[in-house]
Amino acid sequence: MVTLGLVVAEFNAPITEQMEASAREAAAERGAEIVETLHVPGAYDTPLAADRLARRDDIDAVAVLGAVVTGDTDHDRVITTAATQKLTDVSLNRDTPVALGITGPGMSGAEARERTDYGARAVEGAVDLTEELAA
Repeated sequence: MVTLGLVVAEFNAPITEQMEASAREAAAERGAEIVETLHVPGAYDTPLAADRLARRDDIDAVAVLGAVVTGDTDHDRVITTAATQKLTDVSLNRDTPVALGITGPGMSGAEARERTDYGARAVEGAVDLTEELAA
């Protein structure tokens, strides 16, 4: 059984709550166990939480969920770029799969609501990569 850590950004909570629900459903369908869930303020805050979970011996992979919606500036691109780069670093530095379930940048709120299945996709990716690397 694959054991997972889950990081969920609370910014845009109505969307990320649905993403978390789809992640939990996907984990159950795949026979994976979510050992711990950490809720963080926003997508920018996810790398530290992912790193903490990736350090644990009882966690095989981490799935990270968040929704970055566009605004009047390029802030959404800055946040998304910074978070994704650091999440990649966590995965490589800890030799642990970190699956990206952060949507954006450049999305409207409506587009973000249409992509809540990215929670499930992140979990499925984390399970798939864990199983592939263990083979």
